[in-house]
Amino acid sequence: MTAPAVHVQAERSQQDIRRMRKRMLLWLQYLVLVVLALLFLFPIAWSFINSIKLPSEAMAVPPTYLPEEISLRNYEELTTYGKIGIAQHVYNSTVVALITVAGSIILSTLGGYGFARFDFPGKNVLFIMVLSTLMIPFQSILIPLFVMIVQVDLHDTLFGLALVYITFQLPFGIFLMRNSFLAVPHEIEESALLDGCSSLSILYRLMLRLVLPGIVTVAIYAFINSWNEFLAALIFMSDQDKFTLPVFLTTIRYGIWGDVNWGALQAGVIVSIIPSLGIFLALQRYYMDGLMGGAVKN
Repeated sequence: MTAPAVHVQAERSQQDIRRMRKRMLLWLQYLVLVVLALLFLFPIAWSFINSIKLPSEAMAVPPTYLPEEISLRNYEELTTYGKIGIAQHVYNSTVVALITVAGSIILSTLGGYGFARFDFPGKNVLFIMVLSTLMIPFQSILIPLFVMIVQVDLHDTLFGLALVYITFQLPFGIFLMRNSFLAVPHEIEESALLDGCSSLSILYRLMLRLVLPGIVTVAIYAFINSWNEFLAALIFMSDQDKFTLPVFLTTIRYGIWGDVNWGALQAGVIVSIIPSLGIFLALQRYYMDGLMGGAVKN
């Protein structure tokens, strides 16, 4: 074999080795991702398995891994648990979440648009003050918020609880929407101004479509946080008929006499997961665009 042929053969061997290494690295990455996915999905799968067991089997010690008999008795018990069952509490959580989403979108959009497109004295200082509230633990301001809600006679109301959640969501929402608006070129607005549009008209007719991923991201965050929040709902609500779903699940967890109803609790966990999971899966494309297009914009 001539020297050029040997050189070509060696080069091909090196290419095959590099190609094999890349393939092995890719498969290793897939393996790591699959393992991580299984670790994250295991709690959900474990809750679902326990939710379809018989109540006695779900509370057995040591626990069984697979149900001996598939039963929906735990879900049926949720419909009659307590005075009104789970349906009313799902309704309460839904109302609070929808009000929180609507309020967060409106206020965050207006605030972000103002910080991004208008110049006024103290704008940067005010924006830094808004961002600084992200560092304040919300538990530390629950008492002042409770006093304010009582003074305006919104204690123990779903609307009052939604206002508290909107307060928690606004700093992140304004930050995200400001960066989303900054990502839109000024030339688009200038052309609309030349056509006679006002600032509000530009926002409504033009800008909202361009920052839709950011709006969806704010909506997802607001919905998931309000749907799953427990502490504020426990403090601001005293009427059991107005409890949100997370608070209702604690009554299943401890029961009247302090017993543990694991089967019904796991069934309630599955019910509470479905809306958040469904909304995220349906809107994940907008969510990723909103984070990448707005949150990392300088």
